[in-house]
Amino acid sequence: MADGAVQGSTHERYTPVRAAFEANLASGADIGASFCATVEGETVVDLWGGFADPAKTRPWERDTIVNVYSTTKTMTALTALLLADRGELDFEAPVARYWPEFAANGKAGVKVSHLMSHAAGLSGWKEPITTKDLYDWEKVTALLAAQAPYWEPGTQSGYHALTQGYLVGEVVRRITGRTLGTVFRQEIAEPLGADFHIGLPASEDARVAELLPPPRGSAIADGQQTELQANMSNNPGIDVSATGTRGWRGAEIPAAGGTGNARSIAEIHAILANGGVARGKRFMSEAGCRKALELQIEGDDLILGAPSRFGMGFGLAGGVVPLPNPNTIFWGGYGGSLVIIDMDARTTFGYAMNKMAGTTTGDMRALGLAMAMWTALGTI
Repeated sequence: MADGAVQGSTHERYTPVRAAFEANLASGADIGASFCATVEGETVVDLWGGFADPAKTRPWERDTIVNVYSTTKTMTALTALLLADRGELDFEAPVARYWPEFAANGKAGVKVSHLMSHAAGLSGWKEPITTKDLYDWEKVTALLAAQAPYWEPGTQSGYHALTQGYLVGEVVRRITGRTLGTVFRQEIAEPLGADFHIGLPASEDARVAELLPPPRGSAIADGQQTELQANMSNNPGIDVSATGTRGWRGAEIPAAGGTGNARSIAEIHAILANGGVARGKRFMSEAGCRKALELQIEGDDLILGAPSRFGMGFGLAGGVVPLPNPNTIFWGGYGGSLVIIDMDARTTFGYAMNKMAGTTTGDMRALGLAMAMWTALGTI
């Protein structure tokens, strides 16, 4: 509809979620957005509305997709969990078993689990790089393989905002002979018919919403950054306008470059919420899904500057995001996108939008929708 009205479906039990979604758009908290929830593998809320551009000339359609920054990391983690469940990847193995060059500069003992939990000491590049370098897989992975860690791996987390995707992705590539985006597409997205892309074909560009950058001065510890935080934030600096280029969209940036919508986010992660099954197809064993819940490291994150608890590729309950059930995993993207996967309630919530807030782990737009879902479910 030309007026950006909210569209989609909501099971009767969850009508308060629609009201909360409409309120975000009516107040101007959102320009355009999508929210989706699954319960026991069934999609019970699937909403979209508003506009795909800040000028409000393009309605947000059912098939509108948007760059979700670090919510992409959950897709990368799921891909690694899938390979581990098949016995192709051992999280406790040294990275160098799969990627021999990685052993350089004191990294022979770094485990794959350290990559998954932001504890490898490689939160950024030591060599100066540009945004365009992020499109050069060979260059950025070779630089990471060659450099020494910033701190002793496995002792603390320090959010690997961009590097994690290349690190995990190169392990996946060495094991499978395929890029991470290809493995994700062939093994997860296509079998589910899910509209999420790590490396977006040019044919889909017209469907992509335009991001509105967050207010200035809302970056991590802006103005009083540690050397590590400054390195992560400024090498290269975040340029939201890059997400509108073919170079960014087409590149595989598995920690920050994924393009999708709430429906694809929620329906893909139904695999983890439902013991490995989605759309009637078994992707993984239940034990393989529950690997994501295994605490790897906790404490004040060196980059985020906040208490964090990381499992195998996801944030765990007890960190900065309040989660009512203990067996819940989550992560969010710069600007506000979010996924929550509750293995106790067998639910997933996905949120994607184009008006960015200065956040890396969700804000009250997504959390308000999650609260409405939890209330309707009787969880809180």
